[in-house]
Amino acid sequence: MSIERVKEHFKKWNKETEIMEFETLSATVEQAAETIGVEPARIAKTLSFRGKEDKAVLVVAAGDAKIDNKKFRQTFGVKARMLSPEEVLEQTGHAIGGVCPFGLVNELDVYLDISMKRFETLYPACGSTNSAIQLSCQEIYEYSYAKDWVDVCKGWQETEENNRSNNEKISTL
Repeated sequence: MSIERVKEHFKKWNKETEIMEFETLSATVEQAAETIGVEPARIAKTLSFRGKEDKAVLVVAAGDAKIDNKKFRQTFGVKARMLSPEEVLEQTGHAIGGVCPFGLVNELDVYLDISMKRFETLYPACGSTNSAIQLSCQEIYEYSYAKDWVDVCKGWQETEENNRSNNEKISTL
């Protein structure tokens, strides 16, 4: 099972016991956020794309971020084309809803989007539709063997700017 591979992966850092398994689904950003009790942006979602030579490229991003096609093409030199659920399972060993950059069945290029850097900790899935682990950005980078930080998402800056604007309005009242 996929979650067992992820637990085995985390044994290298004595983190396997920190994996949370839930009675309810955490397969989508919204479900995971509700189950864990955090804002959706703090869910670290793993997106699977077709890279060069049909090898998957994984991008881990904050839950409120969306892929920016122009930035993706500039960064990776290919159009952002997501893998089918069957291809995701074949390439990562994880089914949709539990995809994560840990315990992969193939050696894949993993990149982390800067949208996650605004949080002290995030919650990526752990190979099943009802699991997660709380990690810092540095831990996600280390444990996923990420190649680099990238800026390939949009949508999250607007949220951050709205939050800052609302906080400034409150402080002036």
